[in-house]
Amino acid sequence: MKTQLAEEISGALLDECYELTLSELCRACELPAEEVLALVEEGVIEPLGQGRTQWRFSGICVRRVRRVRNLKRDLGVNLPGAALAIELLEEIEHLQAQLRRFEEQL
Repeated sequence: MKTQLAEEISGALLDECYELTLSELCRACELPAEEVLALVEEGVIEPLGQGRTQWRFSGICVRRVRRVRNLKRDLGVNLPGAALAIELLEEIEHLQAQLRRFEEQL
């Protein structure tokens, strides 16, 4: 059941405007709230709204949280290292997209 919910949410998150509560994000990423809160404190994800009960997370947060979870699990990276890796991976993706656009113009 847990995995089915995570798959449903990830399928629905194609729209960046989609927002989840803290508990929905925890279920979608299969992480306890304490780990998600640590990601907020580290600056990996940024909630919208005031106070934890009103927090909303964009669809991008699901991707970032899952990436951090995988880095920690698969490579044993600590949270600050995972946060840095996420920034670098996203920068690489951004540069690759720019390169593709540039190559299409040629």
